[in-house]
Amino acid sequence: MLETIFDISRDERRNSQHIPEPPAPAEEIPERFLRSAPPPLPRVSELQVVRHYTRLSQLNFSVDTQFYPLGSCTMKYNPRACHVLATLPGFVNRHPFSNDDSGQGMLRCLYELQEMLGEIAGMRAVSLIPMAGAQGEFAGVAMIRAHHRARGDDARREMLVPDASHGTNPATAAMCGCTVREIPTNSDGDVDLEALRQAVGKQTAGLMLTNPSTLGVFERQVKRMAEIVHAAGGLLYYDGANLNAVAGRVRPGDMGFDAVHFNTHKTFATPHGGGGPGAGPVAVSERLAPYLPVPIVKKSIDDKGREWFSWSGEEDLPDSIGRLATFAGNVGVLLRAYVYLRMTGAEGLRRISGFATLNANYLMARLRKAGFTVAFPGRRATHEFIISLKPEADACGISALDFAKRLLEYDFHAPTIYFPSLVPECLLIEPTETETLETLDRFVEAMIAIRREAQTDPQRLQTAPHAVPIPGGGVGRLDATRAARKPDLIWKEKMSR
Repeated sequence: MLETIFDISRDERRNSQHIPEPPAPAEEIPERFLRSAPPPLPRVSELQVVRHYTRLSQLNFSVDTQFYPLGSCTMKYNPRACHVLATLPGFVNRHPFSNDDSGQGMLRCLYELQEMLGEIAGMRAVSLIPMAGAQGEFAGVAMIRAHHRARGDDARREMLVPDASHGTNPATAAMCGCTVREIPTNSDGDVDLEALRQAVGKQTAGLMLTNPSTLGVFERQVKRMAEIVHAAGGLLYYDGANLNAVAGRVRPGDMGFDAVHFNTHKTFATPHGGGGPGAGPVAVSERLAPYLPVPIVKKSIDDKGREWFSWSGEEDLPDSIGRLATFAGNVGVLLRAYVYLRMTGAEGLRRISGFATLNANYLMARLRKAGFTVAFPGRRATHEFIISLKPEADACGISALDFAKRLLEYDFHAPTIYFPSLVPECLLIEPTETETLETLDRFVEAMIAIRREAQTDPQRLQTAPHAVPIPGGGVGRLDATRAARKPDLIWKEKMSR
C-alpha cells in the first residue's frame, strides 16, 4: 500500500520552517475571505518530506531512468549543460520590465537563436513568441489567413490536412476559422497526389503537413505537392514535430513550405512531457514575414558603431497577427535551445538526425526479422516507424494496449499506441539518437519475449501490468476509462485513515 504524505503526518510533530506562524491578516481583507481554520497541511519532518517525494519520483517512468520510445514525440535525453547555462543568474533574475540596456546579453542570445532557426528552416524571418507547438501551429495558420485577407481573398477558408496528420492540425485549422478537408494516404504511406489535385481550388487556404509524416516515412513528392497547392493559390504549413529526423539535412523552406513551427522542447533540449514547459517558435517565408507574432528581437547599430538589440512590436509590424504570450514567451526554454544549438553546431545537428534515423532503421530491421509486421515494408524508416500487432491480435486475442502494458514490466515505457489510426493495432516507435545499441537490443529482446508470451499465455498480457506500483496502493491495471473521466485527485482525510 503506497502511503500519502498525510499518512505519516503526526499532530504533535511541528516544523516551523515548513509551517510558519501565520501573520496577522491585513485589515483591508474582508472577514468573509479569511480562513476560519488552518489549512490541512501535513505535519512532517524535513527528512520525511525528502524521502516521500524522492520515493514518488522513483515510481515514475522518465527519460532519465528508462527507454522512452514514444513515437512522434522525440523523448530524448537533454544535456544538463543546457539547463545549467539557461539558469545563470543574469537570465533568471532579469525582470521582464527591465530596460533593453540591462538585458543586452539575453537579447543577443535570442536574436542569434532567431537567426539559427531561420537557417535551419530555410526561412526569411522568425518569431520566438509561441509557447507550445500547438500555439506555433495556430500562429502559422493565422498568418496564412492574414495573408489571404490582405489580398482581399477571404474566401480561402479550407485547410487541407492529410489523414495521417497530428490531431492538433485539424483542431488548429478550425480554431482559425477554417473548414478542414482530409486528404488520403496511399498504400505506400505517401499523400495521394491525385486526391490533392482534386481537392485544391479557389477555396484552398493551405495545406498542413508533417514531413517526415507520422507514418514514419518521408513524403517523396513533397515538392510536387507544394507546386500543386501554390498553383491553386494556397500556402503550405510545416508541422515541425518530426524535425529531429531531418534537422541540418533538409530545410522546410527548400521543400516549398511557407511557414514552420519548431518544437524546441522536443528537438532542442528541454525535457519534454508532463504537459510542459514548451516553446513553438515560427519561421516564415518572405510573403508571411509581415504577419509574424510580436515582439521580435531586432538588431541595430548605435551611434558608437556597436550592435544593439531591442524588442520590435506592432509599431514595426503593423500587420502582425498580434501577441500570443506576455513579454518574451517562454524564455527559459528558448535559452536551452540556444545553448543546445551552440553546443552541436551545424555538423552536430546533422549527426543528431543521422543517428536518430539509424537507430530507427536498426530497430525496424531487427523487429521485422523477429517476425513483427512492419506497416510499410517497402519504405525506409525516418526517425520512427510503425509495426502492426494485427496478426497477434487475430491469432492470440491480445491488443496493442495489452502489449504496451506488459512492456512496463520489462522496464520500458511503451511506444505510442493506436496512432496513427490508419494502421490497426499499431505501435509507433521512435528511439531517438541518444539511445545506445545495448538499450535498443534490450528493447528488441523484450518485444520478442512479450510476443512469445502472447502466443503461449495471452492472459498474462491481458491482465498486465502485475508488478508496477500505482498511486493509491495497487499493482494491477487501471480502469483507463474511469481514470480519464472520473479522476479522484483530492485527498480526503476519511479515505486516508
